[in-house]
Amino acid sequence: MRAAEGRWYESLMYEMLLEFSRRSNNIQHIVRKGADAPFPSIPAKFGQNGLYFSNRGDINIRGNGQDIAEVDMLFVGGDGKVGFAEVVTSGTELKELREEVHYKKKLLGYLYGQITVPFVLFSSVDISRSSVVKRLMRETESVLIVTKSCETLKHLLTSSATRGIPRKPLKHAKLIDVADLQPRRPFDYKQIHDYRRDRILSEINAGRPKEEFNERDELPPLAKKLLLGALHESGSQEIWKGKKLVIKGVPYDQEKITKDFSKIIIALDIPEFEPVIYLRSRNKKEYLKVVVRKSGGFRVESKRTPQMTGFFLWLESLKPTLGGKVCRKYADQFLTRA
Repeated sequence: MRAAEGRWYESLMYEMLLEFSRRSNNIQHIVRKGADAPFPSIPAKFGQNGLYFSNRGDINIRGNGQDIAEVDMLFVGGDGKVGFAEVVTSGTELKELREEVHYKKKLLGYLYGQITVPFVLFSSVDISRSSVVKRLMRETESVLIVTKSCETLKHLLTSSATRGIPRKPLKHAKLIDVADLQPRRPFDYKQIHDYRRDRILSEINAGRPKEEFNERDELPPLAKKLLLGALHESGSQEIWKGKKLVIKGVPYDQEKITKDFSKIIIALDIPEFEPVIYLRSRNKKEYLKVVVRKSGGFRVESKRTPQMTGFFLWLESLKPTLGGKVCRKYADQFLTRA
């Protein structure tokens, strides 16, 4: 119910932005989304870099076929700058929102060659007094728009207006396709990812502390995750040596991990360099995403399935490349809490 309400409110804000753009020169173009996006969408595959629609009409930025970012709305302002909007219906997880917005600003700024990226935050709850939101709004070209609550807005609907018949895509002078707003700065996500991955692996092998990793980082802000590689058996032994892994109350030692999982991939979430381990199930087409608890030990955070096409294909393509030496140093550097 909450997810449906969020998508409804997001669609409502999109319709309002379209209506506003008819009367204002401050918006040149708005990228189609939802019912206005072309269907079917282009399936994800290796080598795709740029803007694409999801099968639900969401606006995604793909890097080597995987979705590296999604924006609720994308527009071109009167000054020609590309900007984006995000929509929230809850006052929780605002810290994560701020980090997400910062990443998208850096990403769009790089792709379109802009020093600043306009940003609009629509909210159905009053989050204006939040310290996180206040800091976000103090940044250049950022604005918060607080509307009536979803409950109030829903009471404006009538039964005749909610017959459940999807409308046809709008004909609107300012609506454009993602193909009309592809990045001005073409990029090869895999090349950038692999260059950074190789450099970080060399720093891990050299025993350099992670606090020094960022000091020599001149690459564009595209990759949020580095897939360091799949493990040989010797690497797996070093990762799990003296470690505890419990999944749904079942303890896993090295032998049981080898029995139940066909592949182990180690990764790092950046810029914090937080460790991530992906376990490929032998019985299902899925990867378990395992992270380190702050209190110690591991926990399964989520799953990666074929529905996450681009990222799942990338995980599937990785062959064992990492042995015991580098995995021992990875464990010493990043898994000390586990």
